[in-house]
Amino acid sequence: MNKLKIKEMANYEKPIEKLLESGAEKLSDAELLAIILRSGSRDMSVIEMSQYILNDHPIYKGLHGLNYRNIKELTEIPGVGKVKACQIVALTEISRRMSERTSKDKLCFDSSESVADYFMEQVRYLTKERVYALFTNTHNDYIHKVLLSEGSLDRSILTPRELFIEALKADAASIILIHNHPSGNPEPSDMDIVVTKKIASLGNEISIKLLDHIIIGDGTYISMAATGLI
Repeated sequence: MNKLKIKEMANYEKPIEKLLESGAEKLSDAELLAIILRSGSRDMSVIEMSQYILNDHPIYKGLHGLNYRNIKELTEIPGVGKVKACQIVALTEISRRMSERTSKDKLCFDSSESVADYFMEQVRYLTKERVYALFTNTHNDYIHKVLLSEGSLDRSILTPRELFIEALKADAASIILIHNHPSGNPEPSDMDIVVTKKIASLGNEISIKLLDHIIIGDGTYISMAATGLI
């Protein structure tokens, strides 16, 4: 039996026509992705391909799973070449930047929740640990952020020396550390606690205060300041 092509569908079943007629909110995830991909393959219509892509990840299904895919992994899916893989990666990056922009507008350094929200979409899907530092001035105004280190699959390497070199370059009065746990569990490790306390102590000696160390998991976080660990 031949596969039904998009052009052979009734207009109300075609994704673009359906969007124009009823609005984007009426489309399924597969139909929305089909509009981005535009065409299928010899063996699959674009909607079938979209459904396949959304369900192909062994753990994370649906749109959520797209965040865990890179170009190489996507091109291993039948019918997905480099162009379609780039379209999908671009889609997830646009989504991440939109979320970051919204969170940045609400960024408040007195709120661990605000800082965690700002970084959540940037780091929650990473397979390696990253450590960031946010620097603020004496008025608690944002100066800039720095990626301090990127580690192996299960740990990053951060030295206090690197951190304070960057803080002094920025003429920072205070620091907030942020790093992710690829496992999804934000509970601080013993090493997290030891290093954080050392940084807080050194910072006090040179009048650069460590305000917080926020560890981000999958959709959740822990503030070491709020839990009394610093």
